[in-house]
Amino acid sequence: MAFKKLKLWFDKDLAIMLADKLLVENPSFDKKKYVKHIDKVVAPLELKDRVEVMADAFVEYLGNDYTKTLPKLVAILGPENQEETGMFNNFYWVMPIAKYIEKYGLDHLDISLSAIEEVTKRNTGEYTIRPFIERYPEKVMKQMLKWSKDKNRHVRRLASEGGRPRLPWASKLDLFIDDPKPLLPILENLKNDPSKYVQKSVANCINDILKDNLELAKELLEKWSKGNVTKERQWIIKHSLRNLIKKEDPWALKIIEVL
Repeated sequence: MAFKKLKLWFDKDLAIMLADKLLVENPSFDKKKYVKHIDKVVAPLELKDRVEVMADAFVEYLGNDYTKTLPKLVAILGPENQEETGMFNNFYWVMPIAKYIEKYGLDHLDISLSAIEEVTKRNTGEYTIRPFIERYPEKVMKQMLKWSKDKNRHVRRLASEGGRPRLPWASKLDLFIDDPKPLLPILENLKNDPSKYVQKSVANCINDILKDNLELAKELLEKWSKGNVTKERQWIIKHSLRNLIKKEDPWALKIIEVL
């Protein structure tokens, strides 16, 4: 992926790429009309709107039966991302599929969760999962707790990143701003995670909690800072406290002193 603004990759060339992938298993797919449709619409749009146009076009050109269209899209995902980076360069083209699930899959929880798991192994499901959390909080959080123990680091990261109360470039999850306790078992499972990619997500999730539920986050970090603290957990604690450390908060400074 050569350097240019991310939004500019969602254009006619990407429409051609997606169409070619879809044609392999769907020979009746109308590549010409699909590409023409995308090319005609996306030029004046910003990133999110370009992605949504491509997601909406799946409905028009693959059919409006979500249960039949979703497997066709999952089938083109290809090999998993083996690195901690690359979701927005090598796998940027997965974003319209993630948006399709987010926008059209809410009435089909089980197959959508399965598809989100596959998406996040290449790109990310952190935005896609949020409306599902809002509609089915208990069921989705149960699945995310399972994901927090997954062997795949991208899936483990989704367990914490998707539930962040104040995830950037996403709508707030007010239910976790009001009460973040459902996130705590997930964070407990990830507090010693070996992946820096996951560690950053855990720290960022705690940083979010600190903004609205200071005492609860303090209690969690104080517990984590006692006993035999792994180097992974030390890093998570310090990174989650970065804003308070910048403010020279006495409590935060005391916590990092004992690590």
